Amino acid sequence: MTGLTIGIIGLALTVLLCGIGSGLGLRFTGKAAAGVLAEDSSKFSKVIVLSLLPATQGIYGFLIAILGANALPTMAHLGSQNATYAQINAQGWYVFAACVPMMLGGTASAILQGRSAATTIVAVGKRSEIAAKSIIFPAMIEFYALLGMVASIMMFNYFPVSEVANIVTRPEIQQSAEEAVKAVAALSGAFAA
Repeated sequence: MTGLTIGIIGLALTVLLCGIGSGLGLRFTGKAAAGVLAEDSSKFSKVIVLSLLPATQGIYGFLIAILGANALPTMAHLGSQNATYAQINAQGWYVFAACVPMMLGGTASAILQGRSAATTIVAVGKRSEIAAKSIIFPAMIEFYALLGMVASIMMFNYFPVSEVANIVTRPEIQQSAEEAVKAVAALSGAFAA
């Protein structure tokens, strides 16, 4: 696997897992909101904000994928750098690692926020005057999704693609990476013939 592939997998998993987390969170809030609105449809304006809270993690995951694409070790980004295969591979792993805080934090917080918001929706259904006060409980969980997003952004800035050629690799890793490239080239030539 190349560094580009590893980086793309990290970005794709971030979007996918944050989207799944948001979907599951919205499932919880949607069910609770439907139950409250079935009894009293006038509470729609108080319930809708709580219902949509878990959707933000999916947006954050998408934002991280867009920002992280700039850190992918592509030929356009590498320009005239004299980067080795091992250095490009390392950059791909850096991109993957930078995705992890948002990938895991966004997924978990979306699901947990959906559960918290669903409980809050039920409470608002019983006593609508607590709507403004009760939004703080699921909103506190949002803070951890924001921390994951900020951590991912900071990590992308720590491993800029313009510095790929400056990544230090051990000689044995460089040698085994070059041998792997030669072996893949030989196999490709054998299959092409």
